[in-house]
Amino acid sequence: MALTPCSDLSPADWIVSSELPWQRLVCFGPAGFAAYARLRFLPDPAFVGQLENNAEADSDQSDDNRLRLLFEVLATLTLTPQDCYFCRWDGYGDSYGPKVVVPNRAYFLFRGPLHQAGDRGTAEPLDVPGPAFAWPADRAWCVARDVDPHWAGIGAERPVVDQLVADPRLDVVLADPSRQQPAYR
Repeated sequence: MALTPCSDLSPADWIVSSELPWQRLVCFGPAGFAAYARLRFLPDPAFVGQLENNAEADSDQSDDNRLRLLFEVLATLTLTPQDCYFCRWDGYGDSYGPKVVVPNRAYFLFRGPLHQAGDRGTAEPLDVPGPAFAWPADRAWCVARDVDPHWAGIGAERPVVDQLVADPRLDVVLADPSRQQPAYR
């Protein structure tokens, strides 16, 4: 089953109505979770001013594969893994329809099972990142991935975040969204 575009944008109201600063929102998702973490696609910078081009990935695993593994784990940590929502950034130019709009960003909303998170709803695979936001209908957690950081933010209850941090297959570290996160120049 492919993801289906949503014309009813109300499932994203908890994101749209957020009063968080836009960068905090698009990097970590809405407020209200007990804990936050970051799934790193690259190790954090080794020194201030380091260029992303000079970063060494820990493995040959792609960002999409890292997200896929994260979603596999998160599927066991929600009551609704078959009913999830995904916001896809409108900047890729490959989707059409009503948009979920937050300051400085707009997204197309899709719905479907979590295991389809990377499905773009097209026959041809696209060489663009996965969802900018993903969450189950029960809102047990939210994953936010903006276009610039070298990581995706995760909000959830503390036991969920602790489980992600402890999973040796994932490069997940605790994060405080109110603080500046490591960034490449």
